[in-house]
Amino acid sequence: MELHDVWFVLIAVLWIGYFFLEGFDFGVGILTKLLARDRTERRVLINTIGPVWDGNEVWLITAGGATFAAFPEWYATLFSGFYLPLLIILLCLIVRGVAFEYRAKRPEESWQRNWETATFWTSLIPAFLWGVAFANIVRGVKIDKHFEYVGNVWDLLNPFALLGGLVTLTLFTFHGAVFTALKTVGDIRERARKLALVVGLLTAVLALAFLIWAQVDHGDGKSLVALIVAVVALVAALVANQVGREGWAFAFSGVTVVAAVAMLFLALFPNVMPSTLNADWSLTVANASSSPYTLKIMTWCAGIATPIILLYQGWTYWVFRKRIGTHHIAADAAH
Repeated sequence: MELHDVWFVLIAVLWIGYFFLEGFDFGVGILTKLLARDRTERRVLINTIGPVWDGNEVWLITAGGATFAAFPEWYATLFSGFYLPLLIILLCLIVRGVAFEYRAKRPEESWQRNWETATFWTSLIPAFLWGVAFANIVRGVKIDKHFEYVGNVWDLLNPFALLGGLVTLTLFTFHGAVFTALKTVGDIRERARKLALVVGLLTAVLALAFLIWAQVDHGDGKSLVALIVAVVALVAALVANQVGREGWAFAFSGVTVVAAVAMLFLALFPNVMPSTLNADWSLTVANASSSPYTLKIMTWCAGIATPIILLYQGWTYWVFRKRIGTHHIAADAAH
């Protein structure tokens, strides 16, 4: 296996890790409107991800940086062609971080309600747009012989991409509902389980349609295996959720995210951005990569830094592993 193949796999792992972690993160943000009944419950939901949300976004920064260094042609074409949706995602992530930090800075109800509304929308919009973006990457976009994107933003809003956006939106919401049931106690925990069932069934319908579509148009034997794993894991997550095994439900919903994203990368390889104008103009792991020396240096750096980061983030989740409920929220903190 060539180094550019290795780095395609590593970048895929980074995106998988990001969607696994930020997926339930976005889901909890969406649930602040769908599940929470009052300001105290919204504070409970925010507190479940409060210690970890910023660490989850490190995976996105690392994935973007690795793409820039390992596949500069891919990075350039992706970020120029998808400029508007990626800019919207970036703005949402900025506002979302500010909302988490500023919500409790003032006691006025209108102040806190506005930041809670910002949290909801800045979780929902990226959850949808990431699906649109990755569906277009797999489907292919208008790339000319100079490896430049020559389409427009409306070309990105095709039926396949919009369905992909709905899949990530519902899947992340389901993932977040299962995480909420795992991390909370009391009535909110039970309602999270009930909502997870409803959202999970909707996710199953949308995801099955999207993944089969992707498999038929772009897949092979390896991607088919990943598709089957994703479907089986989603069913297992729904069953575990129904019988009150929240730990297993979260594990299986995580496997669903991992397998679904892996399926897209498997369907994409060896391309990194297919061209719908001419297959010969597609960006591949070979023609979009950096020099072998650059990839070699990157491999050494990643080999040293990655285990340290994983250990630190794992320790963070272990420290903040306990459940919380409304009785943990002081009156002045909730309001």
